[in-house]
Amino acid sequence: MIVHFDPNQLGLRELTIGERTLTALLGYAVVFAGLLILMALVYCMGIIFKKMAARKKPLPAAPIPQVGETVREPEPIGEPAKGTAGEIKLYDVSDKDAAMIMAIVASQMGKPLNELRFKSIKEVK
Repeated sequence: MIVHFDPNQLGLRELTIGERTLTALLGYAVVFAGLLILMALVYCMGIIFKKMAARKKPLPAAPIPQVGETVREPEPIGEPAKGTAGEIKLYDVSDKDAAMIMAIVASQMGKPLNELRFKSIKEVK
């Protein structure tokens, strides 16, 4: 059964062109105001986070060695980290190459690097 309602019975009426325009403009204004409030909130949060970041003191820069000045390696503090095996002697091999060799050996053996102990690495010529 289909029931048809007369808009006049429900107190509803057809809106005029001016009322439709006003309703549309009010809807746009509400959406625009919501976007402005959201934009202001994001802007304020940015200011707050910038002020919080400014409070943190940056770490002091390391001194730059002058030309001809020898650079000392820092002395280790305390015990070596768990899993390290101490010193390694490198003969005609750069640190980068030694790190690659150790990583390749660990990968080929299927063991973690901290379970292996390298005593020395020497380039064979």
